[in-house]
Amino acid sequence: MFPQHLKAVVFDLDGTLLDTAPEFVEVVQALRAEHALAPMEPAAVRAVVSDGARAMVSLALDLAQDHEDFETQRLRFLEIYRQDLGRATTPYPGILALLGELAEAGICWGISTNKPSWLTEPLLDRLGLEPAPASVVCPDHVSRPKPDPEPLLLNCEQLGCAPHEVVYIGDHPRDVDAGRAAGMYTIAAAYGYIHRDDDPARWGADDVAHSSESLKTLVAEARKP
Repeated sequence: MFPQHLKAVVFDLDGTLLDTAPEFVEVVQALRAEHALAPMEPAAVRAVVSDGARAMVSLALDLAQDHEDFETQRLRFLEIYRQDLGRATTPYPGILALLGELAEAGICWGISTNKPSWLTEPLLDRLGLEPAPASVVCPDHVSRPKPDPEPLLLNCEQLGCAPHEVVYIGDHPRDVDAGRAAGMYTIAAAYGYIHRDDDPARWGADDVAHSSESLKTLVAEARKP
């Protein structure tokens, strides 16, 4: 079912492996409420989840990132998020089945994310994915985060495989850039948190997944990069 050269599949976290947006929507609304602001359209929040906390705070409060109050609000955003971490997060449809089939085929899997480890690790602990990832690389584990290939090369080291034996899946251009620079086969997760004016087909990935359920087929068809 899977190509013989495939030894591992590595996923970005938010917007690729897990749908974390419902939690971030709640955090944005809570932060806005603290400032007596009306709730935002959830779709607007989902579109910037992959850009991280700074982008969501800027969106939530219409606050420039060089504003003197920005760092205080960013820390408050993270505080609210941490309180109920994982409560409303779920794997995307088909992900758990794919992980199970990879395990049956003797193919390991990992995560490469720009989410810091102090948030990633408790989130994964709460979800208890089975099989568990054999490698989890966060920005605080490396000197240069994605789009630099360093995190993905660390994944390879931890997984015991070469880059050309790995498929990397992500929902942001930096994921594709990092995967290509590392020498991996890349799949753009077009079902993830995509900006309204963006087109994953133009990121330069080897393939594009328009639904999480289609990942199994696309991974099975992956060629050596």
